[in-house]
Amino acid sequence: MKIEKLTVPVEQRPPMEWGSDAIAEVLGQLDLPFISLTPGASYRGVHDSLVNYLGNEKPKMILCLHEENAVAVAQGYAKVTGKPIAVALHSNVGLMHATMAIFNAYCDRMPMVILGATGPLDASERRPWIDWIHTAIDQAALIRNYIKWDDQPGSVSAAVEAIARANQLARSYPYAPTYVCLDAGIQEEKLTAPVQMPNLARLQPPAPPSPSSDAVNETWKLLKDAERPLILMGRVSRTRKSWDDRVKLVEALGACVLTDLKIGAVFPTKHPLQPAWPGARITPAGRSLIRNADVILSLDWVDLGGTLQTADSGDTQTIISCTNDQALHNGWSKDHYVLPKVDLPICADPNALVDALLVKAGGEAPISRQAWPPKFDAAEPETTEKDGDQLLMSELAASMQSALAGHKVTWTGLPLGWSREELDFNDPLDYLGRDGGGGVGAGPGIAVGAALALAGTDRIPVAVIGDGDYLMSSSALWTAAHHRLPLLVVVANNRAYYNDEVHQQRVAITRGRPVENRWVGQHLRDPDPDLATIARGHGLKGYGPVRNTIELEKALAEAIAEVDAGNAALIDARVSPRGYSGAPPEMSNQGRG
Repeated sequence: MKIEKLTVPVEQRPPMEWGSDAIAEVLGQLDLPFISLTPGASYRGVHDSLVNYLGNEKPKMILCLHEENAVAVAQGYAKVTGKPIAVALHSNVGLMHATMAIFNAYCDRMPMVILGATGPLDASERRPWIDWIHTAIDQAALIRNYIKWDDQPGSVSAAVEAIARANQLARSYPYAPTYVCLDAGIQEEKLTAPVQMPNLARLQPPAPPSPSSDAVNETWKLLKDAERPLILMGRVSRTRKSWDDRVKLVEALGACVLTDLKIGAVFPTKHPLQPAWPGARITPAGRSLIRNADVILSLDWVDLGGTLQTADSGDTQTIISCTNDQALHNGWSKDHYVLPKVDLPICADPNALVDALLVKAGGEAPISRQAWPPKFDAAEPETTEKDGDQLLMSELAASMQSALAGHKVTWTGLPLGWSREELDFNDPLDYLGRDGGGGVGAGPGIAVGAALALAGTDRIPVAVIGDGDYLMSSSALWTAAHHRLPLLVVVANNRAYYNDEVHQQRVAITRGRPVENRWVGQHLRDPDPDLATIARGHGLKGYGPVRNTIELEKALAEAIAEVDAGNAALIDARVSPRGYSGAPPEMSNQGRG
């Protein structure tokens, strides 16, 4: 990994002389190893202090070409580590660029500490024109409905405290982005004396709330006495210890498990007690599993009410829900979903409940259950019909699995229609989940953030993204090339917003109109964007377009060798859109719709 070298080494740090030096000082004392940013004059004071006061050390700058990418990088980093980094956004205009990525991170419940800037708020200090249009009286109003907390401090000391609070709150369960807007005048204020730093050891985030002993006892009894218990594994800790603890608990209870591709890997996909394949939406087998369960434990499952509604499970089951996500629900965003009917609500961290239940299970023999888990028929094979000389999604998946054999892979994202048989997750870092808010364009930046977090480890980050996702944010990949981050990106390129094409077909059928026109305003052709050339223009090794397995295998071998050598590489893989028509039902209407 490459970080810019400084003319003046950090050992020769100057004295604290400016307001921005104090701001940099508190950032340096927090556990924020990086700050992703797109430069802007509104925080030029902080930028100088990060470089010439801190020496570009803790946090190190991660340079991005667009503010949306800067936030997506922080989201990808948090998906791997569970921890925040800092983000810097230029004034109101940079924040406007970043809004969708912030919404994604919020819906994904990923922590980050975002620093904005404005002003100078003192009008007499503003430069003509530019400072005026880059000043807003309540800048955070743009994002207040989808962040956890914000502040616009009025002094240097208040700014130091605000950043410490933002860090504390971002790391407190439930996790989400926080935002501090820094007045340019405060940043560039000349200090008369060094600013006293708070004792950060006394400003740590609290431990997540634990369930009461009564709730633990009742949950254990319900699960133990059930005939067909089911655990919906949602937003839980993705450390290896927590993973192993969940497996132990499930095996002790003889319970079935269902997981969700919207979030990262939380349970082995091919474990016998997870009989239904995970999906971005509930699969037919998953619906059957829910309907047949008599007791269901939800561990912060995303959209519990909607899932039960989709499964048409009725009101005959006992539902236990462990989450504190309601602390973030504000009514503006409807990410609180359908109100679930719950028999035992537990306002606590689901990981704490798992720990407590595992203690209960420790003194008892594993439970064996009759006809549970149920058996499901194998998935229907994908259609072999192709649209011209293109790859089927199953061919892409099989070729990638073969080429990456022997490597530890972290899938930073997977496309719609990815073969179920290839969903083989055995570690929490095997798969990072989706973007959270359904905002197309997040994939490249999230991949770069994951590559940043995995740099120096034995894992290869691999992103399989759509062509629409790539074309919206391909510039994010420049950051991987610039900072020498190993990363493999494969674009599953069907040359269309094909998911929306399917939507148009459905509308046409409903209205009795020509389905043949579904492609209008959807196809990315004539001319075909040259995805590999775009990648090469950003400093990556670019391959393709590849249209068959022979070309793909050759490109994969060369690209993986580049990644092994510490570089970033991209392959344009032309996939047949007809492959999506053979995909599982839950993957047929995702994306922008």
